[in-house]
Amino acid sequence: MQKPNEKPGFLQRLQTKWKLDSLLQVVLVLIVFACTGFTILFIKNPILNFFGIERGGGQGFANTVLYLILILPLYQIFLLIYGFIFGQFNFFWEKEKQIFRRIGTMFKSKK
Repeated sequence: MQKPNEKPGFLQRLQTKWKLDSLLQVVLVLIVFACTGFTILFIKNPILNFFGIERGGGQGFANTVLYLILILPLYQIFLLIYGFIFGQFNFFWEKEKQIFRRIGTMFKSKK
């Protein structure tokens, strides 16, 4: 139980920010992020090697663009997969929709 003058802890702040029902949900969301990050860490190099992208090859900008095109969508997909496995699919699906809405507004023409 939190005392009146005590600041909320890290997990409580995340629960409020993410509008989650319980601290267990916060922990599950953090586990999903961790699993996704580790998965991308392990598959990133084989994928980049397959496409001939070398680290530190002097083509920094081109490699960064290719990295974003190849790896970033996989990260989003794995978030949804792990979100489903850990019962947090709805949370991550709503976040994905927010991202796509923001990207869509960047490309809308302003008349």
